[in-house]
Formats: sequence, structure tokens, C-alpha cells
Amino acid sequence: MNLRRIDLNLLVAFDALMQTRHVSRAAAHLGIGQPGMSAALGRLRQLFDDPLLVRRGAEMIPTDRALALQPDIRKLLRGVEEIIAPPEDFSPETSERVFRLRLSDLLSVLLLPALMSNRTQTAPHIRYDIAHLSPIATVDAMERDSVELAVSTGLDCPKSILKYPLFEDSVVCVARADMALAPLIQNAESFAGLPQIRVSQSPIDDRFADRQLEAQDLSRNIVLTVPHWLAAPEILATSDLVAVMPASIAQKLSAHHALQTCALPFLETTFQWSLYWHMRYDNDPGHRWLRQTIIDTHRSPNTPG
Repeated sequence: MNLRRIDLNLLVAFDALMQTRHVSRAAAHLGIGQPGMSAALGRLRQLFDDPLLVRRGAEMIPTDRALALQPDIRKLLRGVEEIIAPPEDFSPETSERVFRLRLSDLLSVLLLPALMSNRTQTAPHIRYDIAHLSPIATVDAMERDSVELAVSTGLDCPKSILKYPLFEDSVVCVARADMALAPLIQNAESFAGLPQIRVSQSPIDDRFADRQLEAQDLSRNIVLTVPHWLAAPEILATSDLVAVMPASIAQKLSAHHALQTCALPFLETTFQWSLYWHMRYDNDPGHRWLRQTIIDTHRSPNTPG
């Protein structure tokens, strides 16, 4: 395809249409007339050989093709903006920027209270949009620019994703407070046989339990699989089930639930939480401020909040 024959302003129109799902509002957003936006939609449909937006009542519903195109076109337009636009000054006191972060539900419990406290004090207009994604989906989201910053561990990343160590942690076994837990987990075999909760999106479960036990020809007795962690504490406190969990988070949850923690000396349990971001944001002033804010407030797992 000859790019010189394509009006790249059509991609700007596509982005506005996908954001507003409305021809008139998209036209107003770009400061053009409704006939001009309607004409742009017609040319987009011809370019991509797809209806892109289909009217349903008062709404315009994007097709599967449009939804597939949206993140790549948004990424392309952001890249063009970064090339053309001069670096902007960033002031946390006045900025109204929205940061898109990947955090699990447990990391949200651990990290967000201090971040929100800092927002109140120094960045009152900044907003945060949190997504909980699997490790593979997290890397893809950073590549596609739908997530700007992730906190996780052991992500398998390309060179375009940068990393900074946040703090060290370890994995522990968690159970209800009155369970005689220590005698039940003296070795890998006895631990594997206990009824357990597994979190399907957790790299902790995979890396620090399932994979290590598999190397010993063992597998855990999984009786409950859940997609998120915050269902686990109440279940653990009222049942005979156990789970593996980062010690920093287990300590925080134990303050609100009748839980105990126990080390797993037969497994390698130490690891590091890290910040991950795409290199496109490495020198972004606002992004650098956000990274440093998280580093300053959460360098240690014992940091309040």
C-alpha cells in the first residue's frame, strides 16, 4: 500500500469516532462540521473495507474490526504526537493527567493507600485507572500502550519494556489462625497434599508453588481456583484451606483477618517486586514523577499504607 495516497488525518477521525461513538460529537471534538466527519467515516469504511461503526438505535456500535484497530491506531497517533510535540512541563500540583496502571487486587491493597495519600497532599487533580491483567496480558498492554506502568514480578519482557526493582519480598503459606499449620508443611509432599486456593492470574502461584513442585514430581491439591486474591482471606479464615501469598501482603491482611503465616523452607521463596514500563515513557516528565513517587513511598514492604 502506498502511504502517500492515504490521508493520515483519517486516523485522527477514527480515533475521535471510537472515543465518542457518535458522528456529531466526534466532529465537535475535532472542530469540524458533521458533514466532514460523515465523509471521513465513509472514507475510513472504504479504506478498511469494514463498516467500523454500525448504528443501533441512538448509538453507534464498533465492529470487531474497529475494536481490533483501535489500540494500534491510538498507539500510532500517540507516537506521532510524541515526535512532533515539544516536551511538556509537568507539575503534579496542577496536572490533570490520568495514569493507567496494572496492579493485582492484592498489590492495590498494598500500594494504593499511600499513593492516594500522596495524591491528596501533592497531586490533587491526578487520576489513576487500574487494570488487573495476567502476566502475558500485562506485557501486551504495555506494548499496545493501554497500560503505562505495571507492578509485578518475573515478567518475561522484550527489550522495549524497562524495569526497576521496587522491594524484596518472600512467599509464605497462609492459613486460619487456629490451624496447627507448621506440622502440616514440614516438607514439600505434606504441603502439596493440603487443600489449597489457587489464583489463576497470579505469577506467585505459578513461579513459587506449581512450577517448583512440578520439578519434584508433585502437584498441589487445588480445591478452589479464583481469578482474584481478595476472595481468599475470608475463605482461609473460615476453612481448612491454605494458600501461598507474598509475606508483605499476608502481614497486612492478617491485621484484619484471623490468619497465620508460615515459611516454606523447602521452596525458593524470595523474589522482587518491580516497576515495568515501555521505553516510550522513560523520559516522560509525568511518568518519571509517578515512578519516583511509587519508589519513594514503597521501597520497603513495611512502608505504612
